Amino acid sequence: MPTETSLPFRAAAIALTMLAVGNVAACTDGSNPTKELANSLGLGPKITESPDFVARSRPKSLDYMPIGVAAAERPTKARTAEEIKAAEAEMDALRAQNEAAGAAAARLGGTPEPAPVIKKPAPPKTP
Repeated sequence: MPTETSLPFRAAAIALTMLAVGNVAACTDGSNPTKELANSLGLGPKITESPDFVARSRPKSLDYMPIGVAAAERPTKARTAEEIKAAEAEMDALRAQNEAAGAAAARLGGTPEPAPVIKKPAPPKTP
């Protein structure tokens, strides 16, 4: 024989079951009733338009490349060993030039302060 106290527990159990079903349904593809309910109540995230520069920089389709399909060729070819050595030599020359400029700046920064142009008058002598 059911008692009066079991009715609130049964209602709570049904409510928790419905909540669990709604959350499981939210994990499926397609519609999301939990998210739709939250958005309709104003509790969901506020959806704003992307700025123009963001919309232009993103691809129209974010599909992943299927397995077994080769990636598209690079628009630029890989550098040869000679081109890499030439680039390294250019960077070494720039580093040497920057180090020389830094050393010159350090020398200029280490000069003593110039003497004042006008000398201060001597304080008056007391009698």
